[in-house]
Amino acid sequence: MKTKTLKKNKINVITLGCSKNIYDSEVLMGQLKANKFDVTHESTDDDSSVVIINTCGFIDNAKQESIDTILQFAQAKQSGKIDKLIVTGCLSERYKPELEKEITQVDEFFGTRDLPRLLKSLGADYKHELVGERLLTTPQHYAYLKISEGCDRPCSFCAIPLMRGNHISIPENELVLQARQLAAKGTKELILIAQDLTFYGLDLHKKRTLSDLLKRLSDVEGIDWIRLHYAYPSGFPLDVLDTMKERSNICKYLDMPLQHISDNMLKSMRRGITREKSIELVQTIRDKVPGIAIRTTLIAGYPGETENDYEEMKQWVGESRFDRLGIFTYSHEENTHAFQLVDDVPDEIKKERAAGIMDIQQSISRELNEQKIGQTFKVLFDRKEGNFFVGRTEFDSPEVDNEILVDAKEQYIRVGDFANVKITSAQEFDLFGEVSD
Repeated sequence: MKTKTLKKNKINVITLGCSKNIYDSEVLMGQLKANKFDVTHESTDDDSSVVIINTCGFIDNAKQESIDTILQFAQAKQSGKIDKLIVTGCLSERYKPELEKEITQVDEFFGTRDLPRLLKSLGADYKHELVGERLLTTPQHYAYLKISEGCDRPCSFCAIPLMRGNHISIPENELVLQARQLAAKGTKELILIAQDLTFYGLDLHKKRTLSDLLKRLSDVEGIDWIRLHYAYPSGFPLDVLDTMKERSNICKYLDMPLQHISDNMLKSMRRGITREKSIELVQTIRDKVPGIAIRTTLIAGYPGETENDYEEMKQWVGESRFDRLGIFTYSHEENTHAFQLVDDVPDEIKKERAAGIMDIQQSISRELNEQKIGQTFKVLFDRKEGNFFVGRTEFDSPEVDNEILVDAKEQYIRVGDFANVKITSAQEFDLFGEVSD
């Protein structure tokens, strides 16, 4: 028996996983709105008749979160709190037969490239004229811009090509149109995302054209910051660095997951790069763009990782002094190349190694932050939280990097605005400051 009166035309979209899923949900919601549906994102009102869950299937923890969320809403459907439950995204792409068998309360499962079919199941039309139109789930002043879909890289540990398919670049003109539409609505920062930004253009022009795209996006009036996420190191197009240095609205920031430094590990991971070339690339980036902030991501406990491999990574992290760093414990994913290997590093050792790396990075981050005391930075403010206005410099991406806090009792800043902030104190991952003239 239903416990609530449901709004028949109301759809609640739940997004799990990475920024690429956020983008996909925003496009889905834009299409639903154009089809006259009342659509919300992660509403807690429990008055929607339809729930769509956009899942993640990347590693064990993400898969478990997706399954738990599906089960939660499957129970809601069984008890009459919702009428229809739809599951889409990476987990659904990868495990559809198993999910259909195990969670029968779900009405339909769709993959990562099934948007027209999903809309049709709701009696909606896919509107081709809505290029770039979407409902932002981020604050209006920043937005993710997905420049390609899929991945052609052969990394042994990664299941993304199984879920997202082969690399497909979105044409430049379409991306520039999206950027103009976003700017017209008040977006000031574009965060470029893809499985691998550096592959952009290869399928369209037979050469890497990320630099050309950046120049065109940089020319869009109203876009103050352009940020680069997920750049693969092997074959990195160095002309991107020249463009970054030339254009003031391209942030001196690069997210480049390096994964490891041991030659044994890099070879087994099928990364197409060596320790020597990795170190050389990082130095080249820093030489070409002085002051750039580099974020990297590493893996602890990959099959066959010895204590020597780990110690080599620890020493390298200490020497490299990355501005931002994250580390995952290895997840043994079926149908990947590494699944043929023995997952021989115990979970507790994986966690210890990851914690050891983060201890080093925490010290580095504190030292780098303390060096900023007394300096003034241009800061974009994302939100007010408690007694603080919270913002970021060009060297920080939302959700994952350092934040700058300004006392809201002492000074007022409008969310979505830039302000010059003088740093007065520092912690490992936070900076405190005051607005300066």
